[in-house]
Amino acid sequence: MPKQMYAWFFNEVLPGPLWLRIVLALVVLASAVLLLMEFVFPWLSTYSPLGDVTLEES
Repeated sequence: MPKQMYAWFFNEVLPGPLWLRIVLALVVLASAVLLLMEFVFPWLSTYSPLGDVTLEES
């Protein structure tokens, strides 16, 4: 099923010739990564207990 979804996105949503669709797909992918790294993951880390690390000297 995911293979069909990616093929649909690449063939039907992205316009232009093959080289332009490849460039646009890379731009969409880079935008998604940037959005996650800059906004989603920092917001999510405030609700995650994984950052609460304490080190004690012995």
